[in-house]
Amino acid sequence: MKKYGLLLLVSVFMVGCSSTPDDPYADPRDPFEDFNRDMWEFNRDVDKAVIKPAAETYEYIPQPIRTSLYQAVENLEEPSSFVNNLLQWKVADAGISLGRFMVNSTVGLVGLFDVATPMGLTKREESFGQTLAVWGVPDGPYLMLPLMGPTVVVDRGGDYADGQYFPYPSLSWPIDIARYAIKGLETRLRLREQERMLDNSLDPYSFVKDVYYQRWQDQVFDGNPPQQEENFDEWDDDWDDEFDDKDDSAAESY
Repeated sequence: MKKYGLLLLVSVFMVGCSSTPDDPYADPRDPFEDFNRDMWEFNRDVDKAVIKPAAETYEYIPQPIRTSLYQAVENLEEPSSFVNNLLQWKVADAGISLGRFMVNSTVGLVGLFDVATPMGLTKREESFGQTLAVWGVPDGPYLMLPLMGPTVVVDRGGDYADGQYFPYPSLSWPIDIARYAIKGLETRLRLREQERMLDNSLDPYSFVKDVYYQRWQDQVFDGNPPQQEENFDEWDDDWDDEFDDKDDSAAESY
């Protein structure tokens, strides 16, 4: 998990070195768009050559076994969700995260079986990046990371803190690699449903970016992101001023 600390430092350095783009149509959230688009193409090439074939091979493992492995990996995240729910003053949700970890780690055989959900203890996932965003820390620039995909600085930077909670520090490196592989391959299989929409989009890069931001806002605000309201009054004033100027010019011409 130390790599996330290095990632955060590099990202902060990039923010400090960034400048406002001259293009008035540039996305202010994406100041490194040229780099990100190159990384997007790199990731797609790696996906076609390595990740997608590996995921399709992994699919030959029977679904019940894959589901149990994925649930065990997800169970490891419950302690960090417990802490982050507390940091966001969601005491009840924190209790549910703790209860899920205790039940699934014991009755569910180290998380291989999710017995907590049928008991009404549904997942209350929260990350430290989400906690920072809830408390007003800016997202930072949009980044397309090699192999890891789209993110914002506060999202991936928070992963370092999440990696310090039990039981992550006590995991051996083979188990650490295995949990990343299991989650990555299973996630890739689930993303196949969105491939057709991606292929049919006019700009796949922008499509992925918009989807990421929608998901990120949904996570930060627990499914109720604030509505972006247009300032129509200001727009009307500018429109009226423009026509007033044209009317004055027309009158002067006569």
